[in-house]
Amino acid sequence: MDQEFFEEKLEELVRELGALPDSTHQKLLEIANQHKDNQKKLKNSLCALQDSLDYLRISVKYLIFDLEATRRENAYLKKLLEEKQE
Repeated sequence: MDQEFFEEKLEELVRELGALPDSTHQKLLEIANQHKDNQKKLKNSLCALQDSLDYLRISVKYLIFDLEATRRENAYLKKLLEEKQE
């Protein structure tokens, strides 16, 4: 279900609730508002999680790059030591 579609339907439901008696209307309006707030919190949490995953991917790529560079440097230094010992 598309987020925009869901929000549109929720707004439509809230408008339709205006025709109900006050006590029922108030309860349902509260529930709808809580649900809307929960949706926003969930969306923010998902965005934060996505940002964290992106940062983790970059960090892992950097660590792999650094490890490969360290291995190349280690191999080069070993080769220099072997040539010096001969």
